[in-house]
Amino acid sequence: MNKQELIDAVALESGTSKSAAEDAINAVLNTISKEVASGNAVQLVGFGTFGRGERAARTGRNPATGEAIEIAAAKTVKFTAGKAFKDAVNQG
Repeated sequence: MNKQELIDAVALESGTSKSAAEDAINAVLNTISKEVASGNAVQLVGFGTFGRGERAARTGRNPATGEAIEIAAAKTVKFTAGKAFKDAVNQG
């Protein structure tokens, strides 16, 4: 399912227009993105938790030449599925 299909499904499920569903979905995604970027976790009980993680700097290898390269530290996005979400996935 892509974003447009999600918008269509939410509009149908909620009985709203596609533009209203798109606005709501965009608002939710933007809010989650801003909160996680600023270091806060977003917990949706039953669905899951979005958070920020850290990846340490490390040495890697260029696969073409075998040369060692330094890979910089980076921030990552983590998602941990909630129990209800896991249960729904395992039943279907």
